[in-house]
Amino acid sequence: MHLTPHQKKILAIELTRKRASGDPNRIGQAMLGAQVDLNPHQLDAALFALESPLSKGSILADEVGLGKTIEAGLVLSQFLSEGKNKILIICPANLRKQWGGELQEKFHLKSMILESKNFNAEQRNGNQNPFLSNQVVIVSYQFAKAKAYEISQIAWDLVVIDEAHRLRNVYRESNVIANTIKESLKGRFKLLLTATPLQNSLSELFGLVSIIDEQIFGDFESFSQQFLRIQSEDQLQLLKNRISSICKRTLRKQVLEYIKYTKRIPITKEFVPSEDEDKLHEWISAYLQREKLAALPKSQRKLMTLILRKLLASSTYAIAGTLQALVDRLEKKIGEADTSIDEEIGEVIAEDFEEYEEIKEEWQVYQNQTKPNTTQEHIESIEDLKSEVKELKEFLALANSIQGNSKAEVLLVGLKQAFSEMERLGGAKKAVIFTESRRTQNCLLDILSNHGYANQILLFNGSNTDETSKTVYQNWMAKYKDSDKISGSKTADMRAALVEEFRERRQILIATEAAAEGINLQFCSIVVNYDLPWNPQRIEQRIGRCHRYGQNFDVVVVNFLNKKNLADVRVHQLLSVKFQLFSGVFGASDEVLGNVESGVDFEKRIAEIFQSCRTKEEIQEAFDLLQSELQTDINERLKETREKLLTNFDEIVQEKLKIRMEESEILFDRQTKLLWLLTKDAIQKHGKSNDAEFSFRLDSHPFPDTPVKLGHYRMGKSLFQENQYHANHPLAKKILETANQVEIPEEGLLTFHLSEDRIDQSYANYKYKRGLVTASLWTLDSFETEEILLVTILLEDGSTMDNDLAIRLFSRNGKWEKNSGKTETLETQKQKLEELHSFKKNQILQTRDLRNQELFSKEYEKLDAWADDKRLSLQKELRAYDDEIKVKKKMAKESGNLTDRLKLERERKEIERKRDDAWRNFEVARRAIDEEKEKFLEEMEKKAQMQSEETILFSAQILIH
Repeated sequence: MHLTPHQKKILAIELTRKRASGDPNRIGQAMLGAQVDLNPHQLDAALFALESPLSKGSILADEVGLGKTIEAGLVLSQFLSEGKNKILIICPANLRKQWGGELQEKFHLKSMILESKNFNAEQRNGNQNPFLSNQVVIVSYQFAKAKAYEISQIAWDLVVIDEAHRLRNVYRESNVIANTIKESLKGRFKLLLTATPLQNSLSELFGLVSIIDEQIFGDFESFSQQFLRIQSEDQLQLLKNRISSICKRTLRKQVLEYIKYTKRIPITKEFVPSEDEDKLHEWISAYLQREKLAALPKSQRKLMTLILRKLLASSTYAIAGTLQALVDRLEKKIGEADTSIDEEIGEVIAEDFEEYEEIKEEWQVYQNQTKPNTTQEHIESIEDLKSEVKELKEFLALANSIQGNSKAEVLLVGLKQAFSEMERLGGAKKAVIFTESRRTQNCLLDILSNHGYANQILLFNGSNTDETSKTVYQNWMAKYKDSDKISGSKTADMRAALVEEFRERRQILIATEAAAEGINLQFCSIVVNYDLPWNPQRIEQRIGRCHRYGQNFDVVVVNFLNKKNLADVRVHQLLSVKFQLFSGVFGASDEVLGNVESGVDFEKRIAEIFQSCRTKEEIQEAFDLLQSELQTDINERLKETREKLLTNFDEIVQEKLKIRMEESEILFDRQTKLLWLLTKDAIQKHGKSNDAEFSFRLDSHPFPDTPVKLGHYRMGKSLFQENQYHANHPLAKKILETANQVEIPEEGLLTFHLSEDRIDQSYANYKYKRGLVTASLWTLDSFETEEILLVTILLEDGSTMDNDLAIRLFSRNGKWEKNSGKTETLETQKQKLEELHSFKKNQILQTRDLRNQELFSKEYEKLDAWADDKRLSLQKELRAYDDEIKVKKKMAKESGNLTDRLKLERERKEIERKRDDAWRNFEVARRAIDEEKEKFLEEMEKKAQMQSEETILFSAQILIH
C-alpha cells in the first residue's frame, strides 16, 4: 500500500497534534512510546493529572504496588511529546538510578542524575546552571535542598516528586528541607507520588496540597478550624470536594481483575559464629564504642562507624581489608603528622563498600543538624597513635587467621532449600545474592564455585572489571552490533549484558547494592540478603528487583540471623514483623512506609543503638523503645476517614476502569496502526515489512541526514536481536516530521478502496459515491492551545461523514490521480462544503466554550473557598479580642475597689487598641483577597478570548470504492 501525500499529512497530524486536556486521546503519544502493558488504573491516573489546563498539579496516591512510576512516566512522556522538555524528578537518593532505568526501559527516555560531582564539573566547564539540560534531570531530596536557588531559576514544565510524604509536614517551619524545596518550585506544575498522603493527621494532607496549590485551602489556621477534627459526614464530604480535583487514590483490591499478584515467601537461616569470629566481633564492637578514636575522621565518625559495623557483619574478609586501610592511615599520620588524608580513607572504603558516597550524601543533612561536640578537642599524641595501631594490627591478625565462614556455610544450605522451594513452585532455579561488600562478593564466588556452582556464577558490582564480566560484555556487544540495544554507555551496556547472561545461562548472580538500582530481574524468584541493610527502603528496593510487575512466581526471600548477636536478632524482628518486608503480597505496608518517612532515619537509630548499648539489657530496652515509636496501628477513626476521603466506591472505580480499558485498547490499536502505515510507506524502498508482526528489516537509510541502525525492527517489545521501534525512536520521529511537511498536489481525484473481504460496516452507506473533501488544521488558543484536525466530506447525494470517521478513512487503501476532470455537480457543491465546514467549526466552538465555562467555574469556586478560609482566620482573631474585652469589662464591673477597676479598664483599653489594629489589618487583608480575585478574573478574561488560526491542508475530489 502506497500512501498518497494527503494520507501522509492526515496520519502524521493525527498522531502528533496537540489535544485538549481531558481528551482521553491526548495520551496516545505517550502510550505509543511506552514499553509496558498498561493497566487501566494507570491510564486513568495519568489522564487525571492532565485533566485541566488550569491545574497546578496532582497528588497520585495509589496504594503500594500499583505502579505510580508508570503513571508519572506516562505524564512525563506526554509532556515531552508536546515539546515541554524542562522536567525535574526529585526522589530519595537510593531511587535515582531506578528512576533512570525505568524511564529508559519503559519509555525510551534519556535522563541525567545530577549530583555534586558532575554538577561541579559542569560549572567548572562554564555552565553556571547545570540544571539546564535537554534530558530529564533526576536529583535526590538532599541535593534539591542544597541547590534550591539553581532549581528556582528554571521554568520547569513538570516536577515529579517521588515518596512525597517526606514533605507532608511542610506546614511546620522547622521542616527545612520541605520548605526549601517548596519555595524553589513555586508556580511549577508538580506531580506528587505517595502511597501515604495521610498518616497521622489530616494536617499532613494540608501540607501536601499546599505544595501544589496554596489556593485550595486558605491557611493552616482556617484548615484546622474546619477540618482537623471531622465530626460529620457533611464535613467529610466538604473536604473531599475541596481536594477532588487534586488528589487521586486507587486501592489494590479495586484492580484485582487486571493485576496478578505473587507472594513473598521468607526463609530465615540461623547461624552461630565460631569462637574466633565472635571474638573479633566483640573486640571491634568495643573499639568502635570508644569516645576517642584516631583512626576515623572526626567529621565522619558516625558514618564510618556504621560502615565498619556493616563490613564486620558481612565477613571477616570485608573487615580485614578495611582494618588494613585504617592501619595505613594511622601510620601515615604518625610519619607525616598529616590531617589532610581523611578523604583517602573514604576512597579506600568506597572501593569495597560501594554505597559509601550515596550514604554519605544522605547522612550529610543529619550531620549538619547535629549539635557540634562541645567537649575539648582531643589532641592525639604519637604514643596514642602507636597504641591504636598496635591494637588494630591485633584485630587484623585475628581476622586474617580465620579460615572458616559460618554464615557462608549456612548460605549453601539456604540456597539448596530455596532452589528446592522454587522447583516446587515451578519457577526458574535462579538466585540473586546481595552483599554490601566487594570483598565478601569475591569470597562468596570462591566458596560457591568450590561447592558445585562453578561456571554458574556472575558478579555484578559498580565496576565489573573481572574477566568473566569483560567476556560477557564483549560477546553481548558482538551479538548486538547492528542493534539499537547498544546504548553507547559502557556502564549501561555492561549492566544489560550481565542481566541477559544471568537470564539466559547462569544460575547465581552475586550482586553489591549497585544491582538493586534500576534493573529488572523479574525472571528470577529467589532473593538472598547475605548482608541485610538497616534501611528498610533499600531492602524493599532489593526485593523489588524480582518481586515486581511481570513476576509469574512467588518470590523466596532468604535472610541470615546471627543467634549470638541480640541486636541483629531485634533488627531482623523489626524488619520482618513491623515492616512486613519479607512476606505477604506487597512487602512493606502503606502504614509502615508512611510512618518511617525516610529509611535513613531508621538506619541512624539502629546505628545509635549499636554504638551506645553495651549490655543485653540496654539493647533490649533501646529496641523496645524504638519498636514503640514505630507503632503502625494507625488510629482506626483516622484510617476510616482516610479511606472515605481519598477513595471512591469500588463499583464506581471498577466501572470506570472497564471504560478506560476499552478506550486504551482502541486508542493503542489505532495509534499503532497509523504509525505502522507511515513507517511501512517510508521504508518500502529500503527494506521489507511484515504486517502480521508489525516488524521490518531496514537495509538502507530512508533519510541519509538521519542515519539509524540497519537491521530488524519490531513495534512493541523486541525479541532476540531485533531493534525496538516506538514513537520515541529517531526513525519514527523523522518519518512523522517528513510526513507533516509533505507537499500536497493541487487538482485531482482521491480514491479510497475498501477491501471486499472485510468491509468496515461504518462505511457501507458511502460505497461507490463521489464528492468533495477539504481538510484543515485548526489551532484554538484559550485556556490552552489545541490543534483540531477537521476533515469535511460532502458527497454528491448530500450525505456527509462525522469528523472521526472521515479521518479514519485516510488509513484505508488510497490513490491519487491528477487532472481527473470536474463535474458541474461537484462545482455547485463547493459552497455547500464550505458551509458544512463552517458549521462544524461553530459546533466545536460551542463545546469548547462550555468546557471553558466549566473550567472557570471550578477555579472560581476554589478561589471563593480559599477567600472564605482566609476571612475565617482573620475573623477568629477579631472574635478572640471581642471575647477578651467582654471578660475584662465584666471583671471591672465586679471588682471590689477602684484601684483594681482602673487597672482592668486600662487592660481593656489596651485590648481594644489591639482589636482596632486587627480590624485595620483585617481590612488590608480583605482588600488583598479581593485584589487576588480580581487578578484571577483579569487572567481568565485574557485566556477566555478564543484565538484561532486555520491552515487549509488541501481540498480535493473524492471517490469511495
